[in-house]
Amino acid sequence: MAKPTTTPSGPIGAGSIALIVVLVTILGAAGWFAARAWVSVDGPPMPMTGYIAMTLGVVFSVAVGCGLMALLFYSSRHGYDEPFRPDNDNDSTT
Repeated sequence: MAKPTTTPSGPIGAGSIALIVVLVTILGAAGWFAARAWVSVDGPPMPMTGYIAMTLGVVFSVAVGCGLMALLFYSSRHGYDEPFRPDNDNDSTT
């Protein structure tokens, strides 16, 4: 019988706080870099066909992702992910 997993109910340790601070700092730096790059890029404005192509690309990518996730859940719930087990063992030669 497997033991149930438990989660610590105590306060967050110093290591966890340090990790969260580092990750939030990296996220902030990435956001600052992206915003600065977005504003500083000069060039001609994107034509309407560019916006249409970008929108179609995003919609197509999301549709493919949702379809693949639906197939994953379907195969998992209908037993397609289980290992093969023959129904009977009477086919063995003696």
